[in-house]
Amino acid sequence: MSEEMVPLSVAVLTVSDTRTEDTDRSGQALVERLTAAGHRLADKRIVPDDVYRIRAVVADWIAAPEVQVVLTTGGTGFTGRDSTPEAVSVLLDKRIEGFGELFRQLSWQEIGSSTVQSRCLGGLANATVVFCLPGTTGACRTGWDGILAEQLDSRHRPCNFANLVIPERGQHG
Repeated sequence: MSEEMVPLSVAVLTVSDTRTEDTDRSGQALVERLTAAGHRLADKRIVPDDVYRIRAVVADWIAAPEVQVVLTTGGTGFTGRDSTPEAVSVLLDKRIEGFGELFRQLSWQEIGSSTVQSRCLGGLANATVVFCLPGTTGACRTGWDGILAEQLDSRHRPCNFANLVIPERGQHG
């Protein structure tokens, strides 16, 4: 990789009824990884497991030209209040079907069949790429280290999502 990486502007949303900034290890793990990779943190928030509050924050970020990537953590399971996929999926112009499939394949190696309870998803909306990860810190590490680090790196070949959200590129690059 001889060219320089183009840093992206990334917003992180933790979906939880119980987490605070002091106890949000998953959101913090994503922030640490994205900044260590050279990206910029555009915003970070915590909202309760409420479909409309999740949707409002993600929709605002998708509409904001300064946000190129949205990462959410939490609310992707099957408990009564888990509603991140329902909140976000209606906002997407295109779904990244392979994201959930690859995440579950990687997660299988760590947690076995429990990975079937992950409803993580990815998609593209208004030139913003959105990835919804499970709420555990381990799942955030798995998603970042196994998929997102490369796919948000403009130098990764043969293709990456970074080049789709960099305005002057708008292609796989």
